[in-house]
Amino acid sequence: MPDVPAGTVYDVLHDSEYRREWDANVIDSHDIARVAANANVGYYAWRCPKPLKNRDVVTLRAWQVEDGYHTIINFSVKHPKYPPRKDLVRAVALLMGYLVRSTGPSSCSLTYLAQVDPKGSLPKWVVNKVSQYLVPQMLKKLHKACVQYPAWKQQHGVNVKPWLYPEQNTLPVLALAELALQHAASLENIDESGLAEAKDEGSDHGGAEN
Repeated sequence: MPDVPAGTVYDVLHDSEYRREWDANVIDSHDIARVAANANVGYYAWRCPKPLKNRDVVTLRAWQVEDGYHTIINFSVKHPKYPPRKDLVRAVALLMGYLVRSTGPSSCSLTYLAQVDPKGSLPKWVVNKVSQYLVPQMLKKLHKACVQYPAWKQQHGVNVKPWLYPEQNTLPVLALAELALQHAASLENIDESGLAEAKDEGSDHGGAEN
């Protein structure tokens, strides 16, 4: 990203309120609780291309800024108040994350890692479309959102950034002991393998994690 500072990308990746502005596929995105000064539990639900069922995920997310590197890592957990919903397929994030490296005062590089079990017996054409269209498109939208973020943030709590200032975090505290790893094998594997390939109505579909 030759025209966006690393700090701006980092802020956009954290800001769940702004996510609802730029991510047309988001159904719900919010933080649930904090487990440390630099770790939260969060919920994210997104729309999938028809005729697939929509997905959601509950993750434990940790972050760090050090030596010009901004890191966010998350993986799926079970939260007692967020069981799988009947209207959504609970996906499993095995390991997801972002590494934002500053390359200059107003430029950075972004590395995105996504090891996700979307659940469901998905046909190959779905996987191919995700690889070819949805992820690159999401990153393009993210870049555009980063360019527009400073102006948006000026009108929406310009100094409110709890991911940078832990004292601003008003989420309830949750003990790690109340969480458990979410294993893919522990969830019902909904069979979507019989879906017929729908005509591509454009590539404005898909979703990604918080």
